[in-house]
Amino acid sequence: MTTPNQQVRRATIEDLQKLALLWQEESLPWEQLEKRFKEFQVVEGEGGELLGAIGLQIAGHEGRLHSEAFAHAEQADALRGKLWERARIVAGNFGLIRIWTQFNAPFWNASEFQHATAEVLPKLPPSFLGDPHPWKFIQLRPDAAAPVSIDKEFAMFKQAEKERTEQMFRQARVLKIIAAFVAVGVFILVVIWAYKFFQLQGRGPRLRG
Repeated sequence: MTTPNQQVRRATIEDLQKLALLWQEESLPWEQLEKRFKEFQVVEGEGGELLGAIGLQIAGHEGRLHSEAFAHAEQADALRGKLWERARIVAGNFGLIRIWTQFNAPFWNASEFQHATAEVLPKLPPSFLGDPHPWKFIQLRPDAAAPVSIDKEFAMFKQAEKERTEQMFRQARVLKIIAAFVAVGVFILVVIWAYKFFQLQGRGPRLRG
C-alpha cells in the first residue's frame, strides 16, 4: 500500500548502496547495474527507504524497461504504477517512439504493452538484445514523428556552415578578380595620364635666346 509521502524521482549516487541491496534481493546483476544507476527511477518512502526501482535504458528513440526491484512484494503493483507513470514522463522528455520490456508480471501483461510481432522486432535496438524472453512494446508516437537526432542536427549544421563558407570564398574570389581589374585599369589610366603629361610638357613653349 502506497502513501502520499512517497517520492518518485531519478536515482542519484547517494542511492547506490540502497539500490544494490534491492538488486541483490531480486538476484539481479547488481555489480553491472551500479555502473548504470542513472538509468533508474526510484520510489522513496517517508523515512528515506527505497521502496522500488526500475531501469529505463535509452538507445536513440527507443527505450527499454528493465531490472525492476521492490523492497516489499505486497507493494509491487502499486509502485509499478508510480514508476511506469514516471518512466512515461522521462520517455516523453527524450522523444522516445517506443518502450520495450520483457517483464512478465501480471501488471505489465494487463497494461498497454503488446507482444512484439515479427514486423516490429527488427526495430529493436541491438543494445537491448541478450535476454531470450519474449518482447513486449508500447508505441508512444508514430515512427515518422521521431525528432531529428542531435547528431543529425549537428551534421546538418556543419553542412550548412560548409556551404556558407564556400559561398563566402567564392564571393571573395570574385571580389579579388574585380579588384585586380580595377587596379589594372587604374594603372593603365595612370600610365596614359603620365604619358600625356610628359608629352604636353615636351610641347610646351621654349624660351628664345
